[in-house]
Amino acid sequence: MTFDRQLWRSRVLTLAIAGAGAVLFQLAGLPLPMLLGPMALCLVAALAGARMKDMGPVGTYLRSFIGLAVGASITPDLVYQLPAMAGSLIFVPIFIIAIAAVGYPLFRRVFRLDHATAWYGAMPGGLQDMLIFGQAAGGDLRALSLIHATRVLAIVTIAPVLMTLIWQVDLTRPPGAPASQSGLDQILILMATGLIGWKLAERMRLFGASLLGPMLLAAILSLAGIITARPPAEMILVAQLFIGISVGVKYTGITLRELRLFVGAGLAYAALLSLISIAFIEVIALSGIAPPAEAFLSFLPGGQAEMVVIALLAGADLAFVVSHHLLRLVLVILFAPVAERIFNRRT
Repeated sequence: MTFDRQLWRSRVLTLAIAGAGAVLFQLAGLPLPMLLGPMALCLVAALAGARMKDMGPVGTYLRSFIGLAVGASITPDLVYQLPAMAGSLIFVPIFIIAIAAVGYPLFRRVFRLDHATAWYGAMPGGLQDMLIFGQAAGGDLRALSLIHATRVLAIVTIAPVLMTLIWQVDLTRPPGAPASQSGLDQILILMATGLIGWKLAERMRLFGASLLGPMLLAAILSLAGIITARPPAEMILVAQLFIGISVGVKYTGITLRELRLFVGAGLAYAALLSLISIAFIEVIALSGIAPPAEAFLSFLPGGQAEMVVIALLAGADLAFVVSHHLLRLVLVILFAPVAERIFNRRT
């Protein structure tokens, strides 16, 4: 393997920009500085013409720590509570249909995008999966990347603000116990679980392998009593930083046309998604099916990893939040390509 000097220069620059964003947000007392700071400053840097790069396999592995935190939280007591979630899980497919019914016409008729780009831009699935499906269907890969990155950025930015204003949630507290209070053996087991779970899921071609694989393996080990603690705060903070980078670098090389058309489309879509989400959240919360904060985090279609970070800091029921996002992703990934082909033939 040859050493690519330009690639590593770009990665060092990206790390410096992301780190500066985290520090600025921390000094300003803003919520989620390690997540939102890198996103925001990477976006500003991209608009200024900075040539940034994601962190490759290292970044992917470090983002897997969020999956570990979820899996390590799954205990036998938590498993017994799963049937109680059925009342809100049945709303997930209805939620997806409502989003598609609004998002596709928005992209197709208002922003004049081609069919495949409009369809997969409107699907609230995992970003990478929608890019793969969209490209295979002949969609615009750059447009899809910017639309979904903007959706995630907008929703993940507004969610902490709303939670702080409405429920007075403290999102500045540490995301866990410090490493000094965690046993070295547990930290090493967690780190190995993250790597093995990610690679196994990748080999099995599971969606969201770096999150889902570590989560499932950590859950198995937690139920077996091998993992007895969640990842320490330092691991979660590092994961937040690299999740922020992964979203922010999507804007690298952006042009004024892309900013106006694709980012504008993503912002309009995020606004409509928020309105639809609020309607579902209100119905679920007012009917007593789930607590308002958990319903809020479960039906806001930001990125799965990003919403899990917010749930961790908010002290929300991780199993409840993750189960809803997983069901949404599974349904979209399984049925979006089939529905797209049927819809395309009819039109």
